[in-house]
This record gives sequence, C-alpha cells and structure tokens, in this order.
Amino acid sequence: MTFRQFFFKYRSFTPVPLIIAALVLAETSLLSFIIGFCIALSGETLRIWSVRYAGSATRTTGEVGADALVTNGPYGHLRNPLYLGNFLLSFGILIMAWPWMPWMMLLFLILFLLQYHAIISLEEAFLLSKFAAVYQEYMNHVPSILPRLSAWGRGDRVPTTLRKALRTEKNSLQSFTLVTVLILLRWLLV
Repeated sequence: MTFRQFFFKYRSFTPVPLIIAALVLAETSLLSFIIGFCIALSGETLRIWSVRYAGSATRTTGEVGADALVTNGPYGHLRNPLYLGNFLLSFGILIMAWPWMPWMMLLFLILFLLQYHAIISLEEAFLLSKFAAVYQEYMNHVPSILPRLSAWGRGDRVPTTLRKALRTEKNSLQSFTLVTVLILLRWLLV
C-alpha cells in the first residue's frame, strides 16, 4: 500500500488524534465557539451539497473509483468540494476549541495539505485514466480546491434528495455533533 492509498483508505480516521489533542488542550471562549461553529457548519453544508450530486460513492474507503464524472452542482465550482468541506469542518472545530494556538493550527494545515495532496493526486490519476480527455478538459476549467465564482456548468447530474444525502452523510453529521458537544462540555465544565 502506497502512502497515497493509505491516506485515501484511512482519511476518516486520520483527524482523530488532532481532535483528541484539541479537546485536551481546549481554551474555548464564547467568540471562538461561535465563529468556529459557523465555519464548521459551512463545511458540513458544503459536504451535504456535494453528496447530493456525487452520491454515496464518496463514502468508499477501499479503492479509488467513480461510476460517472460529476461536473455540475458544487463540482462545477471546484473539483474537490468534499475536501474543502472537510477543511472548513476541521478548521471550524479547531477554532471552536481554540487549543494551543497558533501551533495547533499550523500543525493542522501541514497535516491537512500533506494528506489531501496525496489523496487528490491518487484520485486524479484514476480519473484521468478512466475519463481521459473529458477529465482533462474539466481540470483545465475547474480549480481543485479554491472555487471559481461561476459554475462551469457542463454536467447533467441530477441531485439526489436531501433526505438521502443526509443519510449518506450520517457519520459525518454524528461526528460533528459529538465533537461540538464535547467541546461545549469541556468549556462549560472545566
């Protein structure tokens, strides 16, 4: 298993040590909690919007794969909206907890960039081999992480229902809720 495959397979678990450290070292204030919660909520909202278009295929942890190339909805603005959502979600959690700042934030940025650079390069190699010129054109018009303002608009994928997207996103929502409650309890009880 290469390091890219390792990060892809275990991407749901790699943030756990950082979250535990954030909880232990938390120095939450009312302002950090409110700002962080809003940032994290925007990340989760972006994830739900993305899952409505990409479906449950985004939850795979074995091999990289795709049944179709999704290029509309949030994917018309950026190629990796789920990963931007992950960044905002994790960043918001760190702001809520406000642990060991600014060093924890620097550590988070380094680890996030390392992990997602590996994951994105693995996925893009797969997508280029499967969708060839179509994916190359998409790459030429739609940025990887920082969104373009106007949608590229070449896809015809119909979004699934919000209910189905929420079901697909259940684990992420539960984790976000649990960590938020733990930060709140740590702040209020310590």
